[in-house]
Amino acid sequence: MKATRFGRNAAIAVLAVGALALTACGSDNATGAPSAAQTTAGVKVTGTLTGIGSSAQGAAMDAWKTNFASANPGATVQYSPDGSGAGRKAILDGSAQFAGSDAYLTDAELATSKTKCGTDGAINIPVYISPIAVAFNVPNVKDLKLDAVTVAKIFRGQITNWNDPAIAALNAGVTLPDLKVTPVNRSDDSGTTQNFTDYLASAAPSVWTDKAAGLWPASLKGENAKGTSGVVKTVTDTPGAVTYADDSAVSGKLGTAEIKVGSDFVKISAAAAAKAVELGKPVAGRPTGDLSIKLDRTTTDSSAYPVVLVSYHVVCTTYDKQATADLVKAFESYVVSDAGQQAAAGSAKSAPLSKALQDKAKAALDSIKAKA
Repeated sequence: MKATRFGRNAAIAVLAVGALALTACGSDNATGAPSAAQTTAGVKVTGTLTGIGSSAQGAAMDAWKTNFASANPGATVQYSPDGSGAGRKAILDGSAQFAGSDAYLTDAELATSKTKCGTDGAINIPVYISPIAVAFNVPNVKDLKLDAVTVAKIFRGQITNWNDPAIAALNAGVTLPDLKVTPVNRSDDSGTTQNFTDYLASAAPSVWTDKAAGLWPASLKGENAKGTSGVVKTVTDTPGAVTYADDSAVSGKLGTAEIKVGSDFVKISAAAAAKAVELGKPVAGRPTGDLSIKLDRTTTDSSAYPVVLVSYHVVCTTYDKQATADLVKAFESYVVSDAGQQAAAGSAKSAPLSKALQDKAKAALDSIKAKA
């Protein structure tokens, strides 16, 4: 991220969160830090907020944490990118005040959340939209065209060489090497895996016969690594390797695939990811304030890139202390604001939330409260 852009986003964030903090009570906090400081800008939140979860959100979280701390010098946000599964577990057992997850809570997890999050449980707030790249290390090749069936066969080990006729047929004029294909998957419980396998199960069901899941099918052979950075490093170090990863983490010698949608091939981009989310629908049967989105992986709209993740912050609707509720609301309100979304876009190549989604997110966050 360029320093000039970061500086502009940080300055905007200071103004946005400073104004937001006017309504924050913040008389104590989740970790016993000093009481809120009175400044000329009003009462600002203080304390330490702990989050665990999605590694795909890593670059965006770095920007959000820095900007929020600039606006609230007494506040600290800690975030461990241990994977979406670890994040959901942490919010459910009360060891974190929010979770980052590339997959929304299941109905069963929502029911469990009522134990720590009050009678209304937890809610899923979309904060980060990003395309998942099919990233590969093929010498002298930086761009390939692939369809869902071919991607599924590559990751199932049914296509074992980069000059396979199925790949060649989609890439006329490209010189493909006689090189072994090495699929690399996430070893941890991952929302990126959940979204990627959801795409494969939906768009190539005749090949990808496993259900969408956060854990990679144990029956499939291949290399594995932990976290987004782990799989990207493994592929970078291994000629012939291929993986799926948040596009913000892909650079250097790695190429990325264009994905066939309808009769066209769509290049990976934030705009195309945002279009895919726009085509999604609210998940049915969810409580008020929950903004989980069901994505259409089989769209034929060639302006959409369907291998996309919507990453959420999972927050409680009720916290033990007013100060914790205030701190969560202040931080998350910054994250979904224009300033927060532009900061993420600048650091992580993500797509900002639409105005409609921002408004829904802000309304949901306003409902967060403390126990009476």
